[in-house]
Order: sequence, then C-alpha cells, then structure tokens
Amino acid sequence: MQVEALRDLVVAALEDMKANDITVIDVRGRTVIADYLVIASGTSERHVKSTAEAVAFKAKQAGEKPLGEEGVQEGEWALIDLNGVIVHVMQPRVRDYYQLEKLWELDPAEAERLSRERSE
Repeated sequence: MQVEALRDLVVAALEDMKANDITVIDVRGRTVIADYLVIASGTSERHVKSTAEAVAFKAKQAGEKPLGEEGVQEGEWALIDLNGVIVHVMQPRVRDYYQLEKLWELDPAEAERLSRERSE
C-alpha cells in the first residue's frame, strides 16, 4: 500500500472513531522514521485505547501490520507505528504538554533543546 493511501486510511479510521483535532504532519525529508505523523486526541482513556486499537485493526485489514504499538493499554498516549505513518492518539492534557505539532514546526536545534528540557 502506498504511504498516502495508508495515511488516508488512518485519518478515516480516526474520523470513524470520533477522534478530535486530527493533524497530519508531512515529515518527508526531515526524518527517516516516517513520511507522516498523524496526531489526534481522544476524550478519555477508553476512547484513546479504542481509537488506537481501531487504527491498528483497520491497517491490519488493509494488509499493513503495525511494526509496533506503545501505550495502548494505558490510554494516555497511544502510538501505532505503521512504518511510513506514525499515529499518536493522546488525551488532550498529554497532547497540550508535549505539543508534538510545535516541535515539528521548530528548527531541529530548537526542537532538540525542548525535547531535552522535557525529559529532565
């Protein structure tokens, strides 16, 4: 499956699950880990879990088995790695704290500095 089709499948799955504030960030040429980051908010632990599970299920149905899944059971920040597309489903307070969208808007040196500060 082409990465654009996978991105669209992910967005459709998030919309079906009523995820909020869906954002797609094109990171081609900025990192080797993925072509797209898709970030969305869930309204509760259960909503984050079920939304992330739905994304993984839809990808598997389309023949794209996730390379990894993190945080799905906790329900605060779930990450689904679909190789060319990395999906983050977060509770709003977690999303506000980490501000992934803002990190990808910054120049690389500033993003690294902020990342180090948050991990201390």
